[in-house]
Amino acid sequence: MTKALFFDIDGTLVSFETHRIPSSTIEALEAAHAKGHKIFIATGRPKAIINNLSELQDRNLIDGYITMNGAYCFVGEQVIYKSAIPQEEVKAMAAFCEKKGVPCIFVEEHNISVCQPDEMVKKIFYDFLHVNVIPTVSFEEATSKEIIQMTPFITEEEEKEIRPSIPTCEIGRWYPSFADVTAKGDTKQKGIDEIIRYFDIKLEDTMSFGDGGNDISMLRHAAIGVAMGQAKDDVKAAADYVTAPIDEDGISKAMKHFGIIE
Repeated sequence: MTKALFFDIDGTLVSFETHRIPSSTIEALEAAHAKGHKIFIATGRPKAIINNLSELQDRNLIDGYITMNGAYCFVGEQVIYKSAIPQEEVKAMAAFCEKKGVPCIFVEEHNISVCQPDEMVKKIFYDFLHVNVIPTVSFEEATSKEIIQMTPFITEEEEKEIRPSIPTCEIGRWYPSFADVTAKGDTKQKGIDEIIRYFDIKLEDTMSFGDGGNDISMLRHAAIGVAMGQAKDDVKAAADYVTAPIDEDGISKAMKHFGIIE
């Protein structure tokens, strides 16, 4: 029996087209929650930029959060898991981005900052994702803090270049222009394990929903993994079931398919 539902945000709960949660999704989550299912967020976003879930938060529908791709998990005010990137690897990434002249976002437990922001940061984070303007700092200042996640604006080719310098890091993508980097082992799969341990839920009672490359680990790990209809082929291949796209009531249709709601 499914007891825990894990949802990615961007492209899964929140439409890239409308920047809203479809009304069918809100109704589906309300119905599932009323039946006793726990609802968890599993996102690459840090808490500081989760700014698009008010329609769920106002209804008290969220029981816990996996953020920064599993590196920082919390329930209410209680942090149940956090893991920082080794300082030397933070410095290696900073040096790489500085040399390449590309931006990098650095996320601490409570703060977020960006180094050498450019038009792409504005276009994606401010114009597209509607994130508040992130404070700009120097690479020296950014790397003096404990960093839980880095978001370098690097290509997949550049990712291969930096990879040997950050051997104990995980790299995931949910948008082509940048990568999310966390400490080794910190994935959404790890986040699921931390949440279900805290709530004493069995893995066989879990279901996950996602659409991006950083969702693959949790789609494979949960008892049932559901990929959104607009996801890329590698994401769909990792899932047990492919539903309709987000803007065609994909979440609601999948939850009805599996009998979570009527």
